[in-house]
Amino acid sequence: MSFTIVEQCPARLNRSELAVPGSSTKFLEKAPQSGADVIFLDLEDAVAPDDKEQARKNVIEALNDFDWGGKTLSVRINGLDTHYMYRDVVDVVEQAGDKIDLIMIPKAGTAADIYAVDMLITQIEIAKGYKKRIGLEMIIETALGMQNVHEIAAASPRNESLHFGVADYAASTKARTTSIGGPHPEYHVLTDADEAGKREVHWGDVWHYAIARMVVAARANGLRPLDGPFGDIKDPEGYKAQAMRAAVLGCEGKWAIHPSQVDLANQLYSPSDAEVNKATRILEAMEQAQKEGKGAVTLDGRLIDIASIKQAQVMIKKAEEIAARRAG
Repeated sequence: MSFTIVEQCPARLNRSELAVPGSSTKFLEKAPQSGADVIFLDLEDAVAPDDKEQARKNVIEALNDFDWGGKTLSVRINGLDTHYMYRDVVDVVEQAGDKIDLIMIPKAGTAADIYAVDMLITQIEIAKGYKKRIGLEMIIETALGMQNVHEIAAASPRNESLHFGVADYAASTKARTTSIGGPHPEYHVLTDADEAGKREVHWGDVWHYAIARMVVAARANGLRPLDGPFGDIKDPEGYKAQAMRAAVLGCEGKWAIHPSQVDLANQLYSPSDAEVNKATRILEAMEQAQKEGKGAVTLDGRLIDIASIKQAQVMIKKAEEIAARRAG
């Protein structure tokens, strides 16, 4: 291990993060019944310019009046390049700051963006005498943000998570796509021709680099990395595929832009019984090996060592967090 110890952000179960438009009182009323680990009330992309002020009022009322049952609550403010942003922070934090856990910053581009929001929140918390510190979620959804992702991740002790905003990122990089997440048929390679002249097509993951880079920045700074939206709400298999490849890369959860995606995310980002059982057996095998003075041992024909303990512990801890949520 490095002499530099990475301090971890507050532990929160974050398998699913449901987007709820602040302009819709109907959706706001239904949100407390959702099974999502985190709910973000949206003042940005899901709200038309003419509805921004009313959406802000709706969100404040929902935060104060509804029984959220201990859910983790976030509010996505408008971008720092708009005149809505400062009022989003001031009104929401002053009037409902004791009800929220997180502020989500869209299109985070530089560390200075995070500093600006942090400063506003800090002044309000001190003035209002809040005891709970509000955390920050940052969406990496521009080329500028991806260029500065490591600085953004380290910009504030409030930081808790990085999210990949695939749609705006595609627009920012001028990618040739109009879909929200998912693969692209033109992003592929061809095998060499076989004896009959046939060539196979192998699709690639066009977003692999972006997510992998974001995951590294998040984990290196003790934050949670999350995959963002998948636009085709009628394609659960496509959602599952995107979620699992992000999970394999290290993401802790995924957005749900429709209630039907919440259960999918919760399931996919929960370790299976088989995985938990294997992790438990790894810990037991390594405990026995250490008693025998061994640094490594084989289990089911595969080598396991000290690094295997860390992997198994991550799996067990996640299972324990999920069990605690269900019990609560």
